[in-house]
Amino acid sequence: MLMSFCRFFYILYIAFKYRLDELVLSSIRHPWAVRLLRIVRFGRAPKLPRGERLRLALESLGPVFVKFGQVLSTRRDLIPLDVAEELALLQDRVPPFDSQVSAKIVEQALGAPTNKLFKHFEVDPVASASIAQVHFAVLHNGREVAVKVLRPGMREVIDKDLALMRTMARLVEKTGPDGRRLRPREVVAEFEKYLHDELDLIREASNCSQLRRNFVETPERVDLLMVPEVHWDYCAHNVFTMDRMRGIPVNQIQRLRDAGVDLKQVARKGVEIFFTQVFADGFFHADMHPGNIRISDDPDTFGRYIALDFGIVGSLSEFDKNYLAQNFLAFFRRDYRRVAQLHIESGWVPADTREEELEGAVRAVCEPHFDRPLSQISLGQVLLRLFQTSRRFNVEIQPQLVLLQKTLLNVEGMGRDLDPELDLWDTAKPYLEKWMYQRIGPQGLKQQLKKEAGQWAQIMPQLPRLVFDNLSRPDTTPVVLQELRQLRVAQEQNNRLMTVLCALLAVVVGLVLWAVKVL
Repeated sequence: MLMSFCRFFYILYIAFKYRLDELVLSSIRHPWAVRLLRIVRFGRAPKLPRGERLRLALESLGPVFVKFGQVLSTRRDLIPLDVAEELALLQDRVPPFDSQVSAKIVEQALGAPTNKLFKHFEVDPVASASIAQVHFAVLHNGREVAVKVLRPGMREVIDKDLALMRTMARLVEKTGPDGRRLRPREVVAEFEKYLHDELDLIREASNCSQLRRNFVETPERVDLLMVPEVHWDYCAHNVFTMDRMRGIPVNQIQRLRDAGVDLKQVARKGVEIFFTQVFADGFFHADMHPGNIRISDDPDTFGRYIALDFGIVGSLSEFDKNYLAQNFLAFFRRDYRRVAQLHIESGWVPADTREEELEGAVRAVCEPHFDRPLSQISLGQVLLRLFQTSRRFNVEIQPQLVLLQKTLLNVEGMGRDLDPELDLWDTAKPYLEKWMYQRIGPQGLKQQLKKEAGQWAQIMPQLPRLVFDNLSRPDTTPVVLQELRQLRVAQEQNNRLMTVLCALLAVVVGLVLWAVKVL
């Protein structure tokens, strides 16, 4: 209790140091907030921009708050753009924890000393982040692996900080309509889900395994993306062992050029990887920032993408995929009426929404972008503006679509760094048109029939018997009609009886009132 109390006051100190009180009050449009803002400013305005102050404050508060800022930066439908862009700069600059402690965690989790588990285990970590750190090792069969170890005591620290965040979210929500509009409790709940998912390394390992299977087992995708193989015998809820992957970070452009990588081809391949994950699989790596993406410089796999860190993934239903594909194609064709219709048909907009009004709002968002050269259009920014505009129409933004939009911004940013002339629209449109044709054309029909064949094989032999049984049943229609007529007669009798009773009651009440008046 004392620790929580001290932590709360430390958070207040950091908030005052970086003038977060001014940041909160300046975003609330209420006369009392304006008066209070004048008092807390003491006649002076902060020197640093609000986004930078918030970023520095979160860095001062430690790993949990840094991770919260990273997640918050993805909710650009909720927070101002300048704040979101500043929070996107947050990095897990966390010193590694004691190497001996890390080795002991591995031994306790896997049930044997490291020298028996591995032919070689590098005690010094090669990478350290807010949640875990990574050690390189070699298995007894000579396989080089990376061992990810969860920081000790993280769950207790996280639970305490989350409790404080929930309290602060409730306070912000009570400040008025603007506080409620930010949906602080929803943001904290979403962050809690992500964080607890990342604390379970078995979940991350299963995400990695699924993504690898999606690409390795499909011949035409093998050359697109490399995903490390999971070594399940060396995994536990706090230890994750996978193949060691070598490559050049995707944001080190000069190193890629020096290695002879075709940057234009790699940029287009990144877009193809993203749309393949989203529309073909409905399962995508949702944390594709440059720190998690490498380009292979190995001669055997030269130029392939390498994915790392699978703590956050997104998934889409068949409905979501169809809805998104049709929306993207409607955007490409500038068919704003169709975009409005799709929003209403999906049920994400109230049924009484006027189609032409929504169409006008969508046009106002998209036209300023489409008047630019295609290579300068940001599809991620268009989606972002669309999400922000949708709030006027009471659209509930789906969490999986927010993850998708955040990932698209990452992919688009990486692609433009590799090739400033990348035309994302031109790259994506043929893929989406092909995908839609495969879904609704002859090939799509063939695939659906093939998919349902097993179910039909069980049902079809039973059809003659079911038809015969149905035709052999006696016709109960006259009986049902007779019962309905009897029910209607009984209902009419009840209605007449109720009318008589109400009339009698009215007469009695009238007589009582007259008697009282006479007396």
